[in-house]
Amino acid sequence: MISKELVAASSRPLVLSILSESENYGYAILQRVRTLSEERIQWTDGMLYPVLHRLAAEGLVEATWKMADNGRERKYYRLTTAGHEALGNERRQWLTVHQTLDKLWTLQATPLPSI
Repeated sequence: MISKELVAASSRPLVLSILSESENYGYAILQRVRTLSEERIQWTDGMLYPVLHRLAAEGLVEATWKMADNGRERKYYRLTTAGHEALGNERRQWLTVHQTLDKLWTLQATPLPSI
């Protein structure tokens, strides 16, 4: 199980990255995270929508209501220009953390526990 703190910290870059692929709606974003994480990260609506609202308030995503194939309206989110720039910054920060931890753990040569 992944800690709540790590899930919360990774939510912003995950959402920005998913939306960089294409515009999407909430349930599809939740499913994409589950698929990419091989079911190890399972967000709820209560976790995702506050992140989307914060990103919208910061001007990083825009939302538009559209009619889905089933005739129901869905709110689709897409990255703004500022959102693409923010994703680049997030990527650089996370890669720095990842590379630093990878160096430490390689030096320690300790076998990784199963998740």
